[in-house]
Amino acid sequence: MTDHSTDSAGPSRRKLLGLAGAGVGSVTAAAWAFTKGPFRSDATLTVGPPPPKLVSRPAAHRASEAGGFASRDASYAAGTPEVAVADATLFATASEAAAATKVTTPTILATDDPALHLLRRATFGPTPALVDEVHAKGIDAWLAEQLDPQSIPDDEAEGVWGQFPLAGMSPDEVVRSIDQYTWDAMFAYGQATLGRQIWSQRQLFEVMVDFWANHLNVATPSGAGWDAGPSYHNDVIRPHALGSFTDMLLAAMRHPAMLKYLSNDLSDKDSVNENLGRELLELHTVGVASGYTEDDVRNSAYILTGRSVNTSEMMSDMEMGGSGAAFAFVAEKHWIDPVTVLDFTHPNPTREGGLEVGDAYLRYLASHPSTAHGIARKLAVRLVADAPSDVLVERMAQAYLDSGTEVKPMLDVLFRSGELWAAVGQKVRRPLENVVASARAVGVRPGADTAKAVEALYWYANQMGQRPLAWPSPDGYPDVRQAWRSTSALLHGWNLHRSLVQGWQEGLTYPAPVELVAGRPAATVGEYVDSLCNRLCLQGFGAEHRNALLAFVGKDPAAPTAGSGLDDPNGMAQHLAPLILDSPYFSLR
Repeated sequence: MTDHSTDSAGPSRRKLLGLAGAGVGSVTAAAWAFTKGPFRSDATLTVGPPPPKLVSRPAAHRASEAGGFASRDASYAAGTPEVAVADATLFATASEAAAATKVTTPTILATDDPALHLLRRATFGPTPALVDEVHAKGIDAWLAEQLDPQSIPDDEAEGVWGQFPLAGMSPDEVVRSIDQYTWDAMFAYGQATLGRQIWSQRQLFEVMVDFWANHLNVATPSGAGWDAGPSYHNDVIRPHALGSFTDMLLAAMRHPAMLKYLSNDLSDKDSVNENLGRELLELHTVGVASGYTEDDVRNSAYILTGRSVNTSEMMSDMEMGGSGAAFAFVAEKHWIDPVTVLDFTHPNPTREGGLEVGDAYLRYLASHPSTAHGIARKLAVRLVADAPSDVLVERMAQAYLDSGTEVKPMLDVLFRSGELWAAVGQKVRRPLENVVASARAVGVRPGADTAKAVEALYWYANQMGQRPLAWPSPDGYPDVRQAWRSTSALLHGWNLHRSLVQGWQEGLTYPAPVELVAGRPAATVGEYVDSLCNRLCLQGFGAEHRNALLAFVGKDPAAPTAGSGLDDPNGMAQHLAPLILDSPYFSLR
């Protein structure tokens, strides 16, 4: 990795790159402190006293007593001071909240355009056209439209989706289309998802699809989903992303991809597998803080026995047109006798009635106050701040419970809350969001071989640590900034910005770098720099950072743009634009 702190980088470039690297400095500094001393093979080894004896202790009966954290994100954020966003007012409408809320927490982002702030949170990245759209329609009308995604034509995104035919296939169709156990369909689904995130007009819907895919995570790709992975997202997540969580949970717990991913297809009354029963409590619903016990986990697993997968995967069957994974309730595998989990009890007397007992249990968990609280907090972390206020979380949780576990009422409360509108700049784009937002900011369009180019962007996201849907463990991608401190992700992000500005991925349509300021003031070097900042980041830079950009260009701001190199198709613009995207003005949201 190139060390951009050396004198050869130039003082102004160092200043801007140092700013772009904010948040990872502690990592690199620690690494440097560890490695800067010379290694000596003849160094004296100092042997200290032996470690103290381990003291055995009984395992905690309740997960909440095990000395851990209420959630994975909370563990990442432990010990890090959080910025409090204090305005807890709930307004009648989102537009009223936006107009009345003052931003008091310091940030380098501009705070004078609520539409821009809304788009940084409710989409995968604002564009100039989208800002104009919100200004023209108004915040309330734009949100109402986004909450009714089927009312929005989405031809471009659907055209991109159509270039990944495996992504739309049922398990049976996948089995007939690819070699057994290969991951082609799952890779295609992840890439098609990336295409939708970049080009869909239904941006809030795609944000919520991504949110729920992480909450009820089935890693795609993984060995469990070679045939059923696309179906899980098409039939479970997308239909319910703005609907009922109860319906989504019921669908997830009958889907072969989830059942195989968490080994419930291997669970039997005589050999109970606890994976799904435990994750259902810890991750999908009530959470550790609810106080469930190890007995509850065991009973949760008992209730889910019998939920299995019926599949024809033998090669001879496939050659004859075999079928993919499908849900099957196998009554003889179901454990019977009374079960109790938290306040849910059932006599569970028959094997044949086990599926109905499980559905009743899932409805109980979906409607539990702890589930409401956990989902509300997780959604507030995604859209508001890494440490949302308890007041906001409680309001959202109550809206969830009052509506019978509907998603839209939670979003309604969130968008009408002062906390959202006061939180400008208090979230950082994760790697996937950076990839998508960069493509949207540059204005990249589908082209002659969109699928090939999207595949390349998919692997860029992988290098940065976050390709769509691919977190391997059941807890989904983390959503707080501390989890994404990585010099590798930062470096690959810089390369990504250059690739999009300079058109490295064949198959897409790119605007020429010199065209990015078309129609904007650009007669002088200073005007050109300002216009490029506004084009890509939708705001101007502070004086210090603007001066760093001007020093990088190496021209007087009053000098004419003509002949400066900025107007040359192969000149400075192709290097200046990526540097702007490297800055915190772009990485904050």
